[in-house]
Amino acid sequence: MYRHFFRPLLFRLEAERAHSLTIHLMRLAGSLPGLPALVRTRYRAFSRPVQAFGLVFPNPVGLAAGYDKDALAWRGLASLGFGHIEIGTVTPRPQPGNSRPRLFRLPEDAALINRMGFPGRGARFVARRLSGRRTPGLVLGVNLGINKDTALDESAQDYVSLIKIFAPLADYLVVNVSSPNTTDLRRLQAREALDGLLVQLTQERGAQERDLGRKIPVLVKLAPDLCDDELDDALEVILQRGMDGVIATNTTVSREGLVSRKRSEAGGLSGQPLGDPSTQMIQKICRRTADKLPVIGAGGIMSPADAREKLDAGASLVQLYTGLIYEGPQLVQRILNAI
Repeated sequence: MYRHFFRPLLFRLEAERAHSLTIHLMRLAGSLPGLPALVRTRYRAFSRPVQAFGLVFPNPVGLAAGYDKDALAWRGLASLGFGHIEIGTVTPRPQPGNSRPRLFRLPEDAALINRMGFPGRGARFVARRLSGRRTPGLVLGVNLGINKDTALDESAQDYVSLIKIFAPLADYLVVNVSSPNTTDLRRLQAREALDGLLVQLTQERGAQERDLGRKIPVLVKLAPDLCDDELDDALEVILQRGMDGVIATNTTVSREGLVSRKRSEAGGLSGQPLGDPSTQMIQKICRRTADKLPVIGAGGIMSPADAREKLDAGASLVQLYTGLIYEGPQLVQRILNAI
């Protein structure tokens, strides 16, 4: 039904407008009395609890950051069967992001290119959206980023301010240092820069854990474009500073193998072409850390087989985004039933 009816209708709309429409619909699905339960019944699937980062996830399939940036629709999205939902990327202050158009479909490649640039209403707005009732069992993460006008040597201040706001509201936090759409952000993955950043974040996390009386898992999201030496440096710092896991991976700047006319658009590529690179990154991380660092696998999950590939590579959990756009909301159910 989705692929033959709804997707053609959505693909007639400009990509970002279509996404806004789906967010609006899922926001309604999470707010109208009785509707969330009805949607949950429609998308009910087998579930297998997973323990990771000191948390219990009701199943291994989650929604990646970038889909619900401002926490507008997460309650409705939860009814599709996700075991966890990652909000964001959230910045301390509101910002418009990059100029439009900034989101492009590449149907020939089953892919997207985005150069969104962390648009959003800011941390205080998102915090209000996360307050109140929670979906029972759902694990909620928040992906943290810096404002465009924040100097790189002052980036730790942005992340620290976000930890203060979201530590009481989220089950886990993600340090996003790998988006290609904020100038120089990926330089924070380098050994010295990452170490300096994580030292300060670890201190703030410790203070929040003492105040809240519970552990606050913090993960780092890495790019798929790191060379082996860069990956080794990042992982060494992540382990030394006591981070709880890694998300592999963010979008890629590679355009290898694409056939679409839009392949030259600037931004991060997601979808099917990212599948193999992100799986290879998962394998490398698991080998290099001797499975001491839990991994969330993200990138190119378009089918149950793709999800299984990530799990077999060593990922504890997986996340979807572009797959939902091409395959529809039933993809969650299909993956859970298959694995």
